[in-house]
Amino acid sequence: MDITHLIHMADQIARNFAIQGEEEAIEATAQHIRDFWDPRMKAAIRAADRGALSPIAAAAVERV
Repeated sequence: MDITHLIHMADQIARNFAIQGEEEAIEATAQHIRDFWDPRMKAAIRAADRGALSPIAAAAVERV
């Protein structure tokens, strides 16, 4: 998996949920990743440098 693409995807998901407020956006982003990303994608994003993610996406990845 291309980690740059996964980071971009996670940040897009987080941006879409950001309107809900931080806590809700974090949980919704995490749930989306749990529900729709395959195990390889989840493993790759968990192993990535969280500093490259937006704050909401980084917090969501922590919960996955």
